[in-house]
Amino acid sequence: MYMSRDIFRRKREFRGGLTSLYAHTRYIFGQYYYAACQNGTDESTYAQSADNNFHDTDMSGMGSLTPSSSRSDALWNAAYSNINMASGIIENAEAVNLTDALVAEARFFRAWDYFMLVQNFGGVPLDLGSGELMFNITPSRESVRNTVPKVYTRAIFPDLKTAIADLPETGRVTRGGLTKTAARLFLAKAYLTYGWWLQNPGNIPTYPETPRTDPDGQNAAWYFQQAYNVSLEAINNPGPFGLQPTFYDVNVGSNDRNSEIVLYSDHCEDEYYNQASLSYSNGGAPESFASWFATWNYTEIRSSTDGSTYDVTSVDREAAQWGGRPWTRIAPTIDAITGTFADKTNDSRYDGTFVTTYRGNWAKAGITDETLYNANGLPVRNGDAILTFLDEEPATAIDYGSGAGESNIGAGTLPGRADWVVGPRGISRIVYPGLWKIGTYRTDNGSGLGQPNGALTRPWSIAKFSELYLIAAEAVVMGATPQAGYSARELVNVLRARAGKWRWDNNGNSEKIVDNSAAMVAATPADIDIYYILAERSREYYGEGYRWFDLVRTQKWAEVAATYEICGDKKGDHTPVTVTRTIQPYHYLRPIPQGQLDAMTMSLEEKREYQNPGY
Repeated sequence: MYMSRDIFRRKREFRGGLTSLYAHTRYIFGQYYYAACQNGTDESTYAQSADNNFHDTDMSGMGSLTPSSSRSDALWNAAYSNINMASGIIENAEAVNLTDALVAEARFFRAWDYFMLVQNFGGVPLDLGSGELMFNITPSRESVRNTVPKVYTRAIFPDLKTAIADLPETGRVTRGGLTKTAARLFLAKAYLTYGWWLQNPGNIPTYPETPRTDPDGQNAAWYFQQAYNVSLEAINNPGPFGLQPTFYDVNVGSNDRNSEIVLYSDHCEDEYYNQASLSYSNGGAPESFASWFATWNYTEIRSSTDGSTYDVTSVDREAAQWGGRPWTRIAPTIDAITGTFADKTNDSRYDGTFVTTYRGNWAKAGITDETLYNANGLPVRNGDAILTFLDEEPATAIDYGSGAGESNIGAGTLPGRADWVVGPRGISRIVYPGLWKIGTYRTDNGSGLGQPNGALTRPWSIAKFSELYLIAAEAVVMGATPQAGYSARELVNVLRARAGKWRWDNNGNSEKIVDNSAAMVAATPADIDIYYILAERSREYYGEGYRWFDLVRTQKWAEVAATYEICGDKKGDHTPVTVTRTIQPYHYLRPIPQGQLDAMTMSLEEKREYQNPGY
């Protein structure tokens, strides 16, 4: 990767370069890289319409993760040009008297890209052709990978520490500008991740091979303590950031870009600035469309005009947070629904994460019948529940009938209920709860269905203020000495107490003013371990692409996600099967993309040595 030095002549070129650093996140988030971060974990598996973009990362034998198929290539391909851009800004800033605060934005993104790369691929190159961490103006088709400790201690930590010192408390731009809080959050997370790497409790191999020692002479315990200290510094000096009053408020589309979102990849309802059509998308960068992966084809639900022939689409495709465009590529595991989100009564996070109720909207599609007939031949009106994924298996067994049935999706009935129902153990690869929290949201629908096939216009959340509490709690679990009032249990309970506060029943579509925070806090175990931290992280960030990183960092991937349950890919299949994954130690690193290897003029043996072992 190289660029001409001529691009840095005037201050406006520098500002354009900084804008490109923000914009490059659009080429990473909201697309197929999501599959690499989400699928194959205890949260998710491939759905009925998945292809190898999703089969390969499931690790269950449906596909094979290779240098050609791994969708981590999106990160690799986007990161290096932006690392070089950041280095160019840093090197040439003095010539145009660029402020330290602006240079700090470039330092942040260079560190952030390297942090993303090192978590995915292990040690990566610091020299792009003109020297270590230098702006490259020399075309080069050779490359040398540095070790993990060198990437952290030479690139990530120094840049983030400088960013903390020089970035403002409040971003220079109103829509997502970088701040001290963002830099502190990622420095704390980098310290935490590197501490795990140094400790290496699971004996996971690294590459390039190197001793698990720190060039600065510190040990894992020191880094865990630093992760804790930096997290608390951010919590106690939040600037414009803070927790939203309820979990629902964090993720509802009408409240996007709220004070809890520390960093996001922005999208908007303007085709020019969104770089994408608002009416139709083929699914490619820099568009955002990942929520479609987790959306099953709810438009196949059928109701009846007369109670005998079920041939009316009662839930039409709508550009709404519960709906959107269905691709049926990723499904939740039964284990996530019944285990991770076991408490669906006190804890609002299940209701604020999933779509479990699909309501009639046929009037918006131009159907004039005020009443249709649904399960048990009972009447339903627009806005009524047409299909419900139940919170628990009912005492009375669900009558699923056979095949697709009158519902056309294989849903069942319960006596006296007008809505079709599916129990949590009846969730399959073809019919499953949708992912509300990252779903479509637009303000231009009017009174109709809107345009659900256009690229998404919501910002993609990259980092949330809430994570500081869980980073600090994890650091304590790993041995950091806590301050008074900030033990692991106390930190976790800040978020659990918030999760107990309801203001809106999302799937009930009604106001719900309930405070279950006391019950949530009381249910927190006295002793917090890493498994509880991982469970809380899943409840807080399910479906946001955090999970693979969490399981790899803690080296629990092969243990936590070794098996999962789900029903099959045919309508009416409600028999759970246990699927086994094969997750080898070498899988904890992703393969270097084949495109990178093909572009280098090195010998075949040198390319083999460049690639991560096992691939």
